[in-house]
Amino acid sequence: MQLVVFDLDYTIWQPEMYQIDGPPKLISVDEFQGKQKRKSRAPPRSIPVGSTTIHQNKIATDRRGVPITVFDGASHALSEINRMKKEVPLQVAISSRTDEPSWALQLMKWLVASDGMPLSKCFDENLIEISYSDKSQHFESLNRKTGIAYEDMVFFDNEHWNIQSVSRLGVKCYHTPEGMTKEAWNKALEDFGMA
Repeated sequence: MQLVVFDLDYTIWQPEMYQIDGPPKLISVDEFQGKQKRKSRAPPRSIPVGSTTIHQNKIATDRRGVPITVFDGASHALSEINRMKKEVPLQVAISSRTDEPSWALQLMKWLVASDGMPLSKCFDENLIEISYSDKSQHFESLNRKTGIAYEDMVFFDNEHWNIQSVSRLGVKCYHTPEGMTKEAWNKALEDFGMA
């Protein structure tokens, strides 16, 4: 394993960009919990797991206050990759067909992995493929940019057709229909003899 590639929407985070109302924004935890406008005796909303941002006491939401969260498995994998990169030459890329690339790039600056690293710093900045083309074209571009053979690449995505398209190139692919999981990451490590 020399190149680890992740989809963004519903692999790294939820909800998908097409599901949110307007561009993401940062709001205070107090505002999210309704403490500033509380008239009811109902308990405040709990802060969702995976909502940590680079800004203390703020979370990312859409205009309606729907939180945007990093899947626990994605946070775990990215943190482990950050640690592994100190010992093993690993590159990390994105292959995304999100329909709101600017929103996705903003979220990558705000949201953090479990080790506190902003998502934007977890990926090699020249290996971000965001376009609506077939993901096999993303991988052809990644292959040209890195010189890494397809067999030495791993890919995580929630959409089965993307897995089918990319696996034809020889990339080891893992379908994550419920978002990135620790199990999928551990399976990839095992399959590449890195567990």
